[in-house]
Amino acid sequence: MDGVPLRPAGRPSAPPAGQRAGDGTARYPAASEEDLLALRHAVRAATVEAGFGLVDQTRIVTAASELARNAFVYGGGGTVEIRPLVSAGRSGLRLTVSDDGPGIADLERCLTDGYTTGSGLGHGLGGARRLMHDFRVDTAPGQGTTVVVTRWRDR
Repeated sequence: MDGVPLRPAGRPSAPPAGQRAGDGTARYPAASEEDLLALRHAVRAATVEAGFGLVDQTRIVTAASELARNAFVYGGGGTVEIRPLVSAGRSGLRLTVSDDGPGIADLERCLTDGYTTGSGLGHGLGGARRLMHDFRVDTAPGQGTTVVVTRWRDR
């Protein structure tokens, strides 16, 4: 087993950045300013491909940018998965943003507008929640954070 890279339990391996898995999921790093820029472009392209209008494209790109920046700044870097969805005759886009940082000790407080632990405006998590139809956070102190958001087309 020496020399074989291990991956954290529960996190499936994914193709290299930007390459799509069989279900259409693409995975991108969120570990630098350059990564965040590339991610915004990738999310915009995914929204266009999924058939979202301009307003919804902007909502999804904004949410992705906020969540990825949080993973980069507060989680020490992470990954973003972009997955097209088709369910019950409707289509959408799901973003999964994960990091292995310190986690969020007080999630409710972090979802409050204006609350920030840094120099931002404090709209990141709460803003992303308002921009997307579905919003879920899995976090625990010392165990990282995963945020899963979905926006549906034709809702």
